[in-house]
Amino acid sequence: DGLVVSEKVKSNNIDVKIPESELEAEEKGAEEERPRESDSNILDVSSDYPRDKHISIQRHLADLEKLADLREDERKPCPLCPEEKFKACYSHKLHRHLQNLHWKVSVEFEGYRMCICHLSCRPVKPNLVGDQTLSKMGAHYHCIICSATIVRRTDMIGHINRHVNKGETESRFITVRAPKSSYKVVEESATDVQVLPNHSTPQKTDSYFNPKMKLNRQLIFCALAVLAGERKPIECLDAFGATGIMGLQWAKHLRSSVKVTINDCNENSVTMIKENCHLNKMKVKLNIREEDKDETVGNGEENSDTIEVTKMDANVVMHLRSFDFIHLDPFGSSVNYLDSAFRNVRNLGIVSLTSTDISSLYAKAQHVALRHYGCNIVRTEYYKELAARTVIAAVTRAAARCNKGIEVLLAVALEHFVLVVVRVLRGPTPADDSAKKVRYLIHCQWCEERVFQKEGNMVEENPYQQLPCDCYGSMPGKTAVLLGPLWSGALFNTGFLRRMLMEAVQYGLDEAQSLLKTLVCEAECTTLKHFSTHSPADENKQEECGVYIKTPNTSAESYLVHGKRKSEEVLRSTAKRQRPEHNAEHPPFYYNIHRHSIKGMNMPKLNKFLNYLSEAGYRVSRTHFDPMGVRTNAPLAQFKTVLKKYSTPTYVGTQAEGPVHLPGEIHVGEEVPAATAIKVEEAELAEDDEPGVATAVFTQSYPTHCAAD
Repeated sequence: DGLVVSEKVKSNNIDVKIPESELEAEEKGAEEERPRESDSNILDVSSDYPRDKHISIQRHLADLEKLADLREDERKPCPLCPEEKFKACYSHKLHRHLQNLHWKVSVEFEGYRMCICHLSCRPVKPNLVGDQTLSKMGAHYHCIICSATIVRRTDMIGHINRHVNKGETESRFITVRAPKSSYKVVEESATDVQVLPNHSTPQKTDSYFNPKMKLNRQLIFCALAVLAGERKPIECLDAFGATGIMGLQWAKHLRSSVKVTINDCNENSVTMIKENCHLNKMKVKLNIREEDKDETVGNGEENSDTIEVTKMDANVVMHLRSFDFIHLDPFGSSVNYLDSAFRNVRNLGIVSLTSTDISSLYAKAQHVALRHYGCNIVRTEYYKELAARTVIAAVTRAAARCNKGIEVLLAVALEHFVLVVVRVLRGPTPADDSAKKVRYLIHCQWCEERVFQKEGNMVEENPYQQLPCDCYGSMPGKTAVLLGPLWSGALFNTGFLRRMLMEAVQYGLDEAQSLLKTLVCEAECTTLKHFSTHSPADENKQEECGVYIKTPNTSAESYLVHGKRKSEEVLRSTAKRQRPEHNAEHPPFYYNIHRHSIKGMNMPKLNKFLNYLSEAGYRVSRTHFDPMGVRTNAPLAQFKTVLKKYSTPTYVGTQAEGPVHLPGEIHVGEEVPAATAIKVEEAELAEDDEPGVATAVFTQSYPTHCAAD
């Protein structure tokens, strides 16, 4: 009984023919029932059969007036307003009402006008005011594409634009493929993927593709390539495929070493993943599980060019199957998927997760970090490493609940993401050992000195005594804050990073190579000029989790994990017999050289300052967390002492970098210009003044060997 629109689609142009006989008005009872029946009757541009649309969606104002059947001698009600809002009136008044209240505030889309509707087809929450509130709040728009009802006009325009960007044209969000001309092909690491034009805006598209995450994808690929060298084949899962770029890179470069499964719960993304697989000449083994059907589509035989595509929730697919390598990259935090990830991951497998909720991890939204990670953090100079340790602590607790321990292989925190890669160790003993490394951090808010709380359950009388600084005794009130719980162990595994670097060189991943070199130096706490391709402690063997992995210089007698894993007794005995002597972990956290600079003094160059600290007997390296950060085991007081010693006053423009010279050490040249010479008589660090401020006394002296006038 509703208005029927017959459509004809030719090259995206819509020709609509509306029979005049169907535009006649029905009885009042039929008009009241029409909005209820038309909630799901939406214009379908892609279908070949007629579909009903809501009466508020018309092409011309005359079509809207025909619904009211305007006659000069009769009173007619408004077809888009209830009787309690607008009573029946004559044609001239109803014409002005339809034009001013409905037509002028309509939203246009492809020749149609979505007029505002005041009928009771939008549910309104009950209010004490009663029917008056219903009549005021019931105004809304009906979407021409889906069954949604939108209140505001600006929201309706944005809603339609999102449909256009996604290529959605069918009702109830059952989408069809956008025209081929609207796709954009992007190439990355010899892999082509087609994306929508708005692929970089996650709020407006389901197939989110961020070019800025290229470095993240390269690091994950290197980690998978290292695992593929240990045992073959390995089953790996990309739990949030989106465009499928990451899984396609795995299958295209590693070939028969991996069995790739790409999962996504969105139908648009699954369709795009399949198209991208065909674009890269990969066969698709489709396994879609929905509520009402369980269907498997694909080729019977599996080969190296076959990718399995699944459409289900990430938690479900990780509960149903076991994997050797799992990568989690949801939009935001990944804490909701950690329990499922560690449920069925195999022993000595790898779990990598990318967290993009940097507002909470970087202490901009501290309440969100407390809610998601159960961790209390504040903004510090080492906030990026604090974020990485926060994520690892959540990973450790999730693994321990499944009687699994972890060893952190890699932790990277950059501008857009926090990446953590861990190896899984099955058993209650590794789980207990990992859980013991989750501790609280004592952070001084005055000097930013920090130290992990000592192990043990006994309450200390004065926890401030654990801090190396004496701010608690010299400053009034409480000076420190308790942060955490955080991961207190190492953030890097040197052997794993070196093998990742070899894979990056082999596959030509230039962006990852420079970062991996920095990570290796950071893991060993050494400068880049001392960097070597092989470990100085043990050039032939690299140990990870008690397992020795063969490196290029390894002899045939070295232990190699290949195929099935060795028994725990063999691994334990080899670890006891051949554990390297030099296995010192890198010091936790770092200091920013600008944060502790001295007022009125020029700091030395960063590389020179690293040499000065190293000459003082401390371990030192740069860090990827902060370009001006220094990772060292020196206490903050010694750090500042060395920095003060080798800083130069700002007023000495020609003095070279080096320690501040005392008066007896100043050498005057033979020739001095006739102008006034400035000489430093005394340059001493004032112990009683504010820390970081140096005082100097200047005297003006004239040359004694100048010629007389």
